[in-house]
Amino acid sequence: MKMKPPQLVAQAVETADMIRLQHTVFALPFAIMGLITATGQLWPEPSVWLWVLVAMVSARTAAMSFNRLVDQRIDGENPRTKERSLPAGRLSRPFVWIVTIVCAVVFVLAAGFLNRLCLLLSVPTLVFLLGYSFAKRFTSWSHIWLGAALALAPIGAWVAAVGEVAWPPVVLGIAVLFWVAGFDVIYSLQDLEFDRSVQLRSLPAALGADAALRAARVFHLIAFAGFLAFSALAGGGPLRYGAAIAGGVLLAWQHRLVSPDDLSRVDAAFFTANGVLAVLMSLVFVFAKMPFAL
Repeated sequence: MKMKPPQLVAQAVETADMIRLQHTVFALPFAIMGLITATGQLWPEPSVWLWVLVAMVSARTAAMSFNRLVDQRIDGENPRTKERSLPAGRLSRPFVWIVTIVCAVVFVLAAGFLNRLCLLLSVPTLVFLLGYSFAKRFTSWSHIWLGAALALAPIGAWVAAVGEVAWPPVVLGIAVLFWVAGFDVIYSLQDLEFDRSVQLRSLPAALGADAALRAARVFHLIAFAGFLAFSALAGGGPLRYGAAIAGGVLLAWQHRLVSPDDLSRVDAAFFTANGVLAVLMSLVFVFAKMPFAL
C-alpha cells in the first residue's frame, strides 16, 4: 500500500529526529574548514561543494541509522532513550535498514563523483563509521572512536578538494577527535549508572564522574592546541587565531556548566556550546578567506 504525502512527510520528520539531523552541525563546519583551506586562495568548484555535502549527510545518516538498529534493545531499556523512534515503534527495523543501505550506497557514489582516492577510501570509511556502534561493548575508549569518526570530516573534505592527504587536515582531524571525545564523555555522564548496570563501557562507567571529567578536560586541552596548530598551518593571521581562541573559550565554558553533582546543564554543554564552537570557527575561517580579509 502506497503512503500518502502526509505520511511520507511524517516519516521523513521522524527519520530526521532518529538520526539527530541537527547534530550535523558538529562535523559539517570542520569539513568546510578543511575544504576551503585545501584550495588556498581559490574557492572549491561548486560540484565539489555539492558532492562533499551529499557525502557528509549520507555517511552520517547511514552511521546513525545503523547505530539505532544495533542499540534498539539497549535504547528501549534506558529511561533516557526509550522514546526514541525504533524502541517506541514509530519507525520499523526494515525501514531503518533501507535508510542505512541507501545512504551507504549514496555515500560511495558521491565519493566516486569526487575523485579516485575518495572512492578508494569510501568503503573503509563506512566500515569504520558503522563499527563505532559496537565500541561500547568492548572498550571504555569508545569516545575516542566517535571522535575519530568525526575527525574524518575535515580530512575527507581536503581529499575531496585536492585528491591527496596532507598534514593540515590531519592536525585539524586530531583536534576534532579530542574535541568530540571530550564532549562525548560529558554527555555520557548521564548514563553512568545505566551503562554499569548493563555492562556497557564508557569512561564515566569505568572511572567515575570525577575522573571522567578530568579526562574530558585533558582531551579539550589537546583539542585547543590542535585548533591553534591548524590555524597556523592554514596561514595564521588574527582571524584564524581568533577562531581558535574563541573555540578555547567555549571549551572552557562547557566545563563550567557541568559537575559530577550537577548534570542539569549537560544539554547546554553538549549541544549549545559545541554547536556554537563549530559554526563560529567555520564562519571565521570562511571570512578569513575573503579577498578583503587577506
